[in-house]
Amino acid sequence: MTDLTNTVAVVTGAGTGIGEAIARALATAGARVAVTNRSPEPATAVRDDIVAQGGDAIALRLDISSRDSIAEGLDAVISQYGRIDVMVNNAGISGEIPFMDVTGDDWDRMLDTNGLGTLMCMQEVAKRMAPDGGKIINLTSITGRQANPTFAHYSASKFAINSLIQSGARALASRNITVMGLAPGIVATPLWNGVVADDEARAAKMAAYEKRILLRRVSVSDDLAPAAVFLASSGADYMTGHVMTVDGGLVLV
Repeated sequence: MTDLTNTVAVVTGAGTGIGEAIARALATAGARVAVTNRSPEPATAVRDDIVAQGGDAIALRLDISSRDSIAEGLDAVISQYGRIDVMVNNAGISGEIPFMDVTGDDWDRMLDTNGLGTLMCMQEVAKRMAPDGGKIINLTSITGRQANPTFAHYSASKFAINSLIQSGARALASRNITVMGLAPGIVATPLWNGVVADDEARAAKMAAYEKRILLRRVSVSDDLAPAAVFLASSGADYMTGHVMTVDGGLVLV
């Protein structure tokens, strides 16, 4: 059920972290993968490695804050592969700010990128999916159901994505397009370097999180990739409008 041969998949923010792991896993499962990223160099490196290992991939610049960039990137995928079957909307930003210090600019940047950016990707790919449909997979977060006082604007953006998963599922079912979410917990990716710049402080924060996770470790990107492959596969054909949580049991604590 997880054989993705002849499937064409697009992954945003695939130059590093979770997006990179998902792109690699989709390619390993047989998909032809468009590795997209706002900065093209990391996407090119991932593409080259996938191809070197026998996979089929292209690298494209795609900035989710620009509808024109999204449209141009998706059109390039169709020009190369003829269709788009799966889109994984992974690209986004994060940031930790105390609740009382969040400004309007902080809010707008986070919601515009994570919320509006995801919406535009969903709209543009839905226009381009074939009549027999496709799958949209949005990366959300456990903070989209259990908010954190120092990530208020980030949590709000993930709540917004959860809403888009539900509304998108309802809106796109008539096009034979399913919409699902994948919610990580605490994932050790380079994104955390921008959230907590100091190495010791970041390590201490991760250690504190580990104590709250039932499986007693923070996750890595490869923990998320198999779930994404499943959601992209025929095994998830009768699933839409829901969020799959892969967090080691953190939200249960």
